Amino acid sequence: MERYDHKSLEAKWQSHWEKEQTFKVSDKAPGERAYVLDMFPYPSAQGLHVGHPEGYTATDIYCRYLRMKGVNILHPMGWDAFGLPTENYAIKTGAHPRELTWQNIDNFRRQIKSFGFSYDWSREVNTADPTYYKWTQWLFLQLYKKGLAYRKEAPVNWCPSCQTVLANEQVVNGECERCHSQVEQRQMAQWFFKITDYAEALLKSLDGLDWPQSILDMQRNWIGKSEGAEVEFGIHDSEFKIRIFTTRLDTIFGATYMVLAPEHKLVQELKDKITNWREVQDYIQKTQKKTELERKAEEKSKTGVRLEGVEVINPANQEKIPVFIADYVLTSYGTGAIMAVPAHDERDWEFADRYGLKMVRVIEPRIDENFKWSIRHSGVSAAMAEGEDYKEVEKRIMHQHLDNIHSGSGCWIGEGKLMNSREFNGVSSEDARHEIAKKIGAKLTTQYRLRDWLISRQRYWGAPIPIIYCDPPAGGCGAVPVPAKDLPVELPMDVDFRPRGESPLVRSESFHKVSCPKCGAPARRESDTMDTFVDSSWYFLRYVDPQNNKKAFDAKPVKQWLPVNLYVGGAEHAVMHLLYARFITKALKDLGYIEFTEPFLKLRNQGLILGEDGQKMSKSRGNVVNPDEIVDKFGADTLRLYEMFLGPLEDSKPWNTSSIIGVRRFLERVWNFCQTDKKSNSKVDEALAIIARTIKKVTEDIEAFRFNTSIAALMEFINKLDDVSGNENVRRTLLILLYPFAPHITAELWQRCGFKGYVWEQDWPTYNKSALKSDTITITVQVNGKLRSSIQVAADAKESDVAQLAQADENVARHLVGKTIIRQVYVPGRLVNFVVE
Repeated sequence: MERYDHKSLEAKWQSHWEKEQTFKVSDKAPGERAYVLDMFPYPSAQGLHVGHPEGYTATDIYCRYLRMKGVNILHPMGWDAFGLPTENYAIKTGAHPRELTWQNIDNFRRQIKSFGFSYDWSREVNTADPTYYKWTQWLFLQLYKKGLAYRKEAPVNWCPSCQTVLANEQVVNGECERCHSQVEQRQMAQWFFKITDYAEALLKSLDGLDWPQSILDMQRNWIGKSEGAEVEFGIHDSEFKIRIFTTRLDTIFGATYMVLAPEHKLVQELKDKITNWREVQDYIQKTQKKTELERKAEEKSKTGVRLEGVEVINPANQEKIPVFIADYVLTSYGTGAIMAVPAHDERDWEFADRYGLKMVRVIEPRIDENFKWSIRHSGVSAAMAEGEDYKEVEKRIMHQHLDNIHSGSGCWIGEGKLMNSREFNGVSSEDARHEIAKKIGAKLTTQYRLRDWLISRQRYWGAPIPIIYCDPPAGGCGAVPVPAKDLPVELPMDVDFRPRGESPLVRSESFHKVSCPKCGAPARRESDTMDTFVDSSWYFLRYVDPQNNKKAFDAKPVKQWLPVNLYVGGAEHAVMHLLYARFITKALKDLGYIEFTEPFLKLRNQGLILGEDGQKMSKSRGNVVNPDEIVDKFGADTLRLYEMFLGPLEDSKPWNTSSIIGVRRFLERVWNFCQTDKKSNSKVDEALAIIARTIKKVTEDIEAFRFNTSIAALMEFINKLDDVSGNENVRRTLLILLYPFAPHITAELWQRCGFKGYVWEQDWPTYNKSALKSDTITITVQVNGKLRSSIQVAADAKESDVAQLAQADENVARHLVGKTIIRQVYVPGRLVNFVVE
């Protein structure tokens, strides 16, 4: 028997699939369809590390499985190729970003193909290619015509050293991630997409999506719907009024001061009344050096300055209250001003406690089921001791919290009945909000935390914004969209893309030699490029019609394939990318280009694969594992199996090169198993039961994305039937079930066993329910003596099989991450306990 030579057989089958275009799908193919999509990668100069293929392996398993079930699969791959990292690397090396990007893509493509993934490469897209970003620019123009793209002055993160605008992600602890200079806030003219017009639609349609609950919650929180009231506070001895938005109008009698954002326009208009203007001005300047992300951070101490000489009138009780500016209030949310109720708001309480401000309790806590929610959001922490009764802990927390409130050392953020509120005393919070609104003339309204999408980037390596400015004294037409026939507006090559405080495109003569499309007068192009999130907000549409030169996509293939049935990627894209793609989808639906409103029906996230030190893989930590080395030494099939066997897909798992050997040995057992004839010592009905049980388990687990337990079941299959390796039915079943996970070795063994056709052409096996044994038992699984799960196993299962299935269980795997099993205690028929350290 030849040895298992992964290098030769993997090269053989990858070459075969590419030559035959095995996984190319036709739009004309009849039958059931499914669109399975990976979040496409950014092709960095570093190439892939072993964490990248995890999600790709999961979708590949699922696609290969569905094809064997008779489903036509669209499974494409492409490149999110624009972006600042490549531009910065180009500045560092002196190479052109386009040259670097195409080199990186070639390397990424080579690496991805080495894993044997079943992509339809005929549909490959590259967002930095003019044939793609022509349609990104077309998309901008459609939104512009609809009034969903506009330009205005806005605050941005500014690095005085690099002389450029930074995205929020490029600011770390208030410093530029590249040069570590202190970042400032500046006002600049920027382009926006009006995503706020779709806030309610984006919120409502989340309900019908099969997404992880945590991602849905993050989307809802980012949109941040708040139902409340707008109230005007008059300024004493002034014609000005301050408008605020509050969700807790029932607490207005407890408003003891007001806070404005430092950049609120009224601060400048009240300058003559403010007696400590120098102090106020100094605080404003300090605030400008902080990013919005820093100012939003709830854990930092609250700072502010009182506007001496300015007081406002509380419209509920006509009392004068002081006014402050503080950086924890932002103009980007609400009205940029708040009424502060320190007895019933945590941030207000912290501020008032620091500056010794008056606190007035106006809500008597209501102790009911809502109390549980309230104490979880009140800042009071109490850890439940191991084994302590939950209700006793809850009772203790409740009394501790109420003691804090009554002693004045805490605030009540829940609802209740009003007190110290004049004629509204005793009224419930819910009723009081409406009654107080009528009395003081407040307007009940709804607001959202969601802000419009700022898409301008003062950088080179991005899609140019297709706008031409016709300024006086020439034609004076203003901002004019580039005609569709003139797209794409291509990036010029004669650019010094080193940052100098403006877009590098400003310094390109060829780029700006243009006439106004309206009047023909000399004009200039917009020099900003688009946020790369615009490129990725619609790429799933281009995949269905990637060669179309006349349209971004045709309606027919869009209707055939979309929306995406399954989308897989990292949870780090939980908000921005997913929200933007959802917005663009809804906008295109309203524009009449598509018929659906949600792009991704089902979403699954893969967790991080950490370095062997338990930390996130990064070049700076020196813990990156190169997949090329793993594929070369152990094989692509081994890498695929190992990454799926590490634990539940969505969990973070540390890489361990030494433990990959066990998976490799399993494949060697499969290699020998399928090429060895042994006389069976097993009973026929026993073998049939094992086969049926394995088919059922693997099928259900693939459908549920529990790939680690699928693999455990296949390992158990070989352990159980090692003595019947010569049985043709057993071999066929094993190879078909293993094929989605390890396609190269199974394709080779299928051929060597003399079976007809190719393994991927076979139907997915079914099982006879009557063959399933009923004599299964439940095994309790413990980690360090603590109950973590229970599993169903065959009554005659070996200890090794029980251990494999137990370690693959989702709840158990979580408690084994980063741990070493030093001892295994097995009580046959009852329990298995893993002692770890």
